[in-house]
Amino acid sequence: MSETIERRSAPPVRDEMLLFGAPSLGAEELCEVEASLRSGWLGTGPKVERFERAFAEYKGARGALAVSSATAAMHLGLTAVGIGPGDEVVTTALTFCATINAIAMTGGTPVPVDVEDATGNLDPALVEAAITPRTKAILCVHLAGRACGMAAILEIAGRHGLAVLEDCAHAIETESALGKAGTLGDFGCFSFSASKNLTTGEGGLLLARRDEELERLRVLAHNGVASGAWDRLQEGGHAHYDVVASGYKYGMTDVQAAIGIHQLARIEANWKRRHELWSRYDAALCGLPLRTPAAPEPGTRHAYHMYQLRLDESSPCTRDEFLAGMLAQNVGVGVHYRSLPEHAFYRERYGWALADFPAAVRIGGQTASIPFSPYLSDADVDDVLEAVRRALS
Repeated sequence: MSETIERRSAPPVRDEMLLFGAPSLGAEELCEVEASLRSGWLGTGPKVERFERAFAEYKGARGALAVSSATAAMHLGLTAVGIGPGDEVVTTALTFCATINAIAMTGGTPVPVDVEDATGNLDPALVEAAITPRTKAILCVHLAGRACGMAAILEIAGRHGLAVLEDCAHAIETESALGKAGTLGDFGCFSFSASKNLTTGEGGLLLARRDEELERLRVLAHNGVASGAWDRLQEGGHAHYDVVASGYKYGMTDVQAAIGIHQLARIEANWKRRHELWSRYDAALCGLPLRTPAAPEPGTRHAYHMYQLRLDESSPCTRDEFLAGMLAQNVGVGVHYRSLPEHAFYRERYGWALADFPAAVRIGGQTASIPFSPYLSDADVDDVLEAVRRALS
């Protein structure tokens, strides 16, 4: 009893909050952003082009389209494969709302299926049963940086004549046994928001299997204008622009790309640091009454985007009690994610029932993400581990 009282009255592990998902930024980003501000060219221009070329080269793709968010990238990709009212898109029941919202933006109907308990990824065995005559595409998500079962998904899509899109918001460095995430389906959609392995503050990017699709979407991403302002300037100065389609305001800015250029240059060094942190967490948390992430599958490359704990029946506290305990120690945490049918809006709009997604609902009620970023020092990691031990008590 005295030990418990002493622990409860002890000061937090940290005096100041350790932020969950803070980015790792360096002097190179600051200098590049300043150069953009001093240049006077803040919109889509030369640095966006430079970032697109570098990202395409990193992924082994022929080209890339940088946009304002992963949601924008998915919306464009879904539009390109012809999703509209009455069309169904099979996807996962365990993802961020942006995946579903992008489908809804086209007028299409999202059809979530349950996930694998061990990985949280879309269960390919359940995809086929969800296909109807109205199904037009599969939108898969590589959750937390782990490649989903692309071989099975692509085989199913091929037999049914369906498009495949990859939500790679967590999967910049991810590789499946078939190749790099984002290059396997018809379109790969990436996120560069503040907590991602590569950040531009906000932003996203689209890879396409066919060059002509990418160029068509480039026009749509810039209000349907055939040639952007920077391109027109390079062609000799003032020129009248021509609107050739009804498009969207989805362009990335040069200020954002200025950050991304140097983030990409350090992506592999940061991945190695993430791998070190993953291994350290695995070793230190082994034996505690919680579930740590499954090991990466053989022949794949995990992006190590998030380190997710599972507070299951063997744990001495609930997930929400654990979250409160971590915050009491001034250590930030996240939930990735509550299952989609747990959100009242989606249940009311689509009629989804919790009982149809037992694995996603179970994981959504158990998962807690702890700080996991290259910016963490070894002392920060010690604080996180001590906070976990205290929160479990």
